[in-house]
Amino acid sequence: MIIGITGTPGTGKTSASALLGGVLDLNEIIREEGLYSGVDGERGSLIADMDMVYDRICEIAEERGRDLIIEGHLSHHFSDVAIVLRLSPDELEGRLRRRGYPLAKVRENVEAEAVDVILIEAVEWCDKVYEIDTTCKTVEGVADAIQEILDATDRGIEVDGYEPGSVDWM
Repeated sequence: MIIGITGTPGTGKTSASALLGGVLDLNEIIREEGLYSGVDGERGSLIADMDMVYDRICEIAEERGRDLIIEGHLSHHFSDVAIVLRLSPDELEGRLRRRGYPLAKVRENVEAEAVDVILIEAVEWCDKVYEIDTTCKTVEGVADAIQEILDATDRGIEVDGYEPGSVDWM
């Protein structure tokens, strides 16, 4: 099974995943293994070749012979289970500005978060979706919530409190 930790850039995926350990950084794999078709000059980001990424993720999962956990804002496209991290649009705007993102990229990501873009995609692509509001949580708190979901998934049981649609910014 492939489990994706996903969400709009800035919601805490990489920070929380670092505390969990054993989580593959999808953006790093795309960059280091050349799994992209070009560069989006307007956004300053790589354009992932989704077919190549899918093939590589499947190879890694097969090599490991056990569940694979990946993180990145595209990870839900390759996952059976998605854990979608959410963050209030106001808080997200501040984080992205502090990172030095161009204003257009900040606006695009804040709007995507406000209207649930990644959550909707995850529900369309994945067999099971969980949603965590990271707004008032520490990185450790987010990692603990993710671990709770991972543990339940590993045992084949449902976990309450993280249903998709439970976060609403409108």
